[in-house]
Amino acid sequence: MSEEAVRLQDKYIVDPAHAPGVKLVKAFSNAFKNVIATARTCYSSKGIIEDETVDVEKYADLARSIYDAGHHTTFQHAAFQFELSNVSRQFLWSFLHSHPFYNSEQVSQRYVEVKEGNFFIPSLKGEALDIYLKAVARQHEAYRQLVDLLAKPAADEYFKRFPRRIGDKRFSGEIKKKAQEIARYVLPVATFSYLYHTVSGLTLLRYAKMQNAGDTSPEQRRVVSMMVDELLKFDPNYRIVLEEPLDEKSFVEYEYRNSGVGSKFIEEFDKDLEGHTSRLVDYKSNSQKVIADAVREVLGVTSAELSDSEAIDIAINPARNKVLGNSIVLTTHDKISRVLYHASYTFKKKLSHTADSQDQRHRMTPASRPIIAEHLREDPDYIMPALVRMENEAESLYSETMKFTWDSINKLVSLGVDKESAAYLLPNAFPIRFTESADLLNLHHKIEMRLCYNAQEEIWRASLDEVEQIKKIHPGLGSYLLPPCSIRLLAGTKPFCPEGKRYCGVPVWKLDTSEYDRTI
Repeated sequence: MSEEAVRLQDKYIVDPAHAPGVKLVKAFSNAFKNVIATARTCYSSKGIIEDETVDVEKYADLARSIYDAGHHTTFQHAAFQFELSNVSRQFLWSFLHSHPFYNSEQVSQRYVEVKEGNFFIPSLKGEALDIYLKAVARQHEAYRQLVDLLAKPAADEYFKRFPRRIGDKRFSGEIKKKAQEIARYVLPVATFSYLYHTVSGLTLLRYAKMQNAGDTSPEQRRVVSMMVDELLKFDPNYRIVLEEPLDEKSFVEYEYRNSGVGSKFIEEFDKDLEGHTSRLVDYKSNSQKVIADAVREVLGVTSAELSDSEAIDIAINPARNKVLGNSIVLTTHDKISRVLYHASYTFKKKLSHTADSQDQRHRMTPASRPIIAEHLREDPDYIMPALVRMENEAESLYSETMKFTWDSINKLVSLGVDKESAAYLLPNAFPIRFTESADLLNLHHKIEMRLCYNAQEEIWRASLDEVEQIKKIHPGLGSYLLPPCSIRLLAGTKPFCPEGKRYCGVPVWKLDTSEYDRTI
């Protein structure tokens, strides 16, 4: 092992500060008693059963029986908030954020500079560990250099938007963040994050049962075990229903590990995209008529009294449906807005790991994401942001770093390292290929957020791609898939841009989506 690897090993493996941190910081009082109290209230003739009156020992069999029968709503009332630290971005993407039943607020790589040494290290030894540590060190050095190299093109693009700010040093920090946002594409998915993570008791029980699934099983077993330990310290009564984890062989994907067919799949998938970032592959063809009928049903009027076009306009035009012009999402509570549930769209997508990590936070537009190790191939496979292509030295460094990264991954695999461990070296730029479906009500919110010029450029571009395709098949609906400022303009909500000091610098509300253009 090289001297540099030994230094890094001593610094990051032996150091306890490099271990995952899991701390339960807030919790529902009388959590397990509440499970029983809510269950008993369903059948109570005497009114609400209070938590404090519950004798857990007396009703343990009831708790277990409703759990075994699948009556799990009683386990959803209690919430638990954790502070998590030193957990990898790969673990977050693959496990913690791969379902809809959570809330997280994590440190942003877009706005916070990544410090050296903040990365997960799988169980490796000898030459394999040496290769891994050298690769991570090289990736971080490239990140640091790219922040510097991208400063000029980032500044050029920034001052195109804000020409009055040229020469004003107060905005140098904002420009650096634009460079950081792109430089992070070379960082490994092993990079650590810290976050607040809030889940219900039911989700924690699911975590415990599913900890052997997916791409990051050793890491998630450790973190989930720590979360369960925190739960049981707080309320030992959860032992009554806590189950053993499913064995890894219980999951279908176990049969396909190391199948070696990833390259053929990638060629087929990329061909199917037909040049799109996000290609519309399926939809309900009669959506506009169904939505028009639903509007008439809500209002109790006939087609003679309200035409299809007028009904659709009532549902999705912010000038008519003022609910859409609010910053707080009210559509799921509004009878008219809920007609948008009836339209749905399915997209085949290719986004970088870092862009998809943002995309998956829209939990009501679910997707079938891959076992990432099965998408590995020997040749470099990555997304290159437009800003990198604007600076020759940056583009060369970016490409060289990707080649070095894949060389390192291939060496690890040739040494017998499992792909799950080697995949931690994959850069944020690694493409996630997947299919995503959404009903129009939830897609509307996602598009609104991601068409904002402050959204990450890559996910913004994918959202624009989706809008233009929907407009072609359903113009009455797609024409109103717009960013917040355009929606607020139509609704008469001021200011049109809700971002305040974070205003992007472009009066987007004056543009048609066909005129949208940006690099940063």
